[in-house]
Amino acid sequence: MAESTGNKGLGQPPEQMSTETRLLLAFLLMGAIMFLTPYFFKSQQPSPAAKKATQAGASQATVPPTPTEAIAPPASAETSTAPIAPVIQAPTQPPLVIDTDLYRITFVNQGANIRSWKLKKSLAEGKPLELVNTAATIEDPYPFDLYLPDRKDLAKKLNSAIYQQTADPDGLGVTYEYSDGHNTARKTFRFRKDSYLAQVTSEVRTDGQAVDNALEWRGGFGDFTISNPALKQQTIYFDQAANSLKEQTYKAASKGPVTNSGNFSFAGVEDGYFTAVFLPESNATVQATTFSDNTRSPLIEKPADYPGAAVSMGPVNHFKLFVGPKDYDLLKRVDPKLEQLVNFGWLSIIAKPLFLVVNWFNDNVVHNFGWAIVVVTIVINMALFPLKLSNMKSMRKMQALKPQVDAINAKYKNIKMTDPRKGEQNQEVMDLYKKYGVNPMGGCVPMLLQVPFFFAFYKVFMVSVEMRGANWLWIHDLSQAEPFAIKVLPIVMIVSQFYMQSMTPQANVDPNQQKMMKFMPLIFGFMFYQFPSGLVLYYLTSNLVGMGQQWFFNHTEAAQEAARSVEPPKKKKDGKK
Repeated sequence: MAESTGNKGLGQPPEQMSTETRLLLAFLLMGAIMFLTPYFFKSQQPSPAAKKATQAGASQATVPPTPTEAIAPPASAETSTAPIAPVIQAPTQPPLVIDTDLYRITFVNQGANIRSWKLKKSLAEGKPLELVNTAATIEDPYPFDLYLPDRKDLAKKLNSAIYQQTADPDGLGVTYEYSDGHNTARKTFRFRKDSYLAQVTSEVRTDGQAVDNALEWRGGFGDFTISNPALKQQTIYFDQAANSLKEQTYKAASKGPVTNSGNFSFAGVEDGYFTAVFLPESNATVQATTFSDNTRSPLIEKPADYPGAAVSMGPVNHFKLFVGPKDYDLLKRVDPKLEQLVNFGWLSIIAKPLFLVVNWFNDNVVHNFGWAIVVVTIVINMALFPLKLSNMKSMRKMQALKPQVDAINAKYKNIKMTDPRKGEQNQEVMDLYKKYGVNPMGGCVPMLLQVPFFFAFYKVFMVSVEMRGANWLWIHDLSQAEPFAIKVLPIVMIVSQFYMQSMTPQANVDPNQQKMMKFMPLIFGFMFYQFPSGLVLYYLTSNLVGMGQQWFFNHTEAAQEAARSVEPPKKKKDGKK
């Protein structure tokens, strides 16, 4: 059963418990019975032997667990019922705000966690982007709560306890401490004025013994203003042994939290453009846990499943923490492995160089991503022009062969499709094309040449935060569709595609196929209507360049020569040599 959040307060009827929920409750009940039995059955004045046994059991519960079972303390271990650590009590304090050049973070000392993390230079709806799901229900853990999988009772206590809050004098850090005399917890956060990189530590002890603990970011992460934000979010870790980035969605934890351990360079959570990752400061084994949290978001009332993450180095955590945009150059400066977060997928051999080229033109030539896309698209189409030229010649030959093809078709007029002679007709036409080096499928070549670049550009817009919020003329964000009911770029693209069709020879095309081709611009327009504006800009620019190249070819001697090369020899008149 997934460890999911409740929907308390949303006005929905309670659902019947699933089998997984019943099993989880059964295990929790069994654990509670095993843990509480010694306390219910001891006498009011326990003997020293009974007290010793009870304390040994409590000590055993606090030992850091191995992946399979808890390690029992030595038989001679004995603790005192008296507090062994100073009690640290503090009143509830107003939220603590840490304000830097890049973000504004709000802490509370109840649970020593974070309630808001806003990026100042990344905007959403004109305001600093909030990375925390502030609409999560009261039952959802907050970012930087403690996760103790084998001590859920203790985790609940520590995540609701009032911590002593000590802010650093320079306003760039804070320390939280709590102790009830037996259980102690300590968290520290340290930030920089002009960096997305921070430091965070955590430590938990029970009666002096260290307890494995993890730091959580639950209930979703990233930009919640986009459409279907849950679909863009996932947990991540980089496995050094496999030298690869591993990604998990909430579905991985549909039957309960999933933990992976290993020598990880980093682990955390991300959405399309932003990430929060923990980087261990030592070469220790890291545990990364994925959760499935069912909760609502600020703009979507209906609950959805969001991935959550918890990261641990063991009983004492010392992490570098990066929370910010997945800017390629920025990530590479922080840690070369982090550039893997800009994942261009299976087309990375084209998409990554394409992104680097567009980025270079933006930084060094045109200083605008829209115009950089236009320039790079023109360069690509000019580089592909020799291939297109060969196709244009083939199509011109095909147009000139139309009278001969019509003669063949007339010879087989009125025969049915099932007639064996229909195959003879098709073979004669193909032999004619072969004789003059004509490719009847040549009309598809320009589109096929664009397909790899189309998918590569699409991937660039999906993973490159540099494109987020990039403007061009009337468009305010090239990574999103135009925010108007009537979108200008797709409509212009449809018109350009109709015009390009009229310029391209379409001779000898089957009538039914020709009718279908007339609808292709409309079909493409429908597909592109909700695509990122930058992607539509690329395709429109390709159409305009293609129209220019076709016009140029139609007015050259090469086009006339291609037509003359397939003309049948003229018959000599009688009496003339």
